[in-house]
Amino acid sequence: MSIKTKPMSLTINNKSYGPIDVPEGLMMIDFLHEYVYLTGSRLGCGQGICHACVAIVDNSSGTSEEVRTCITGAHFFNGKKVRTVEGHAKVDEQGEVVELSPIQQSFLDHYSFQCGYCTPGFVNAATIFVEKLKREPIDREDLEGAISHALENHICRCTGYVRYYEAVRDVVLKTPGLVKEAVK
Repeated sequence: MSIKTKPMSLTINNKSYGPIDVPEGLMMIDFLHEYVYLTGSRLGCGQGICHACVAIVDNSSGTSEEVRTCITGAHFFNGKKVRTVEGHAKVDEQGEVVELSPIQQSFLDHYSFQCGYCTPGFVNAATIFVEKLKREPIDREDLEGAISHALENHICRCTGYVRYYEAVRDVVLKTPGLVKEAVK
């Protein structure tokens, strides 16, 4: 008995992969871990509920979306541009991290996580949220609800929600142009 494969090519964190023969039905989380050795995305529930596994898919329209890699087959990503938690920080020529993204740094500054298992998903969700605000700033009075909406699907079993929300609020308020202040 042999496992049927299909070729797949994609870009992950600005690096091209493929064509690679990938088994049909292989979930993306397994592709990331076993084929390209990117283990930052976490397999939490395995049912698409906790969102620890999400990766970012960058659409040609300039928008981005979270995709749950534990319930989405790898071939869905064929031809797509994907970002994982490993792709947010700036690295030098040797691949060493030289600067964290603003979201990552804020999560550290606010001690947002305890065990850290859910953190990759929260980093990706917060990153998409900040990128959306760069395109479409919101009124200051709508910020709290918008943060809640951006992060609401993510489960933190250690209940670190308040610190995640505070960290995201901090980044948004410190980044010029994301929030429109009310006119007096």
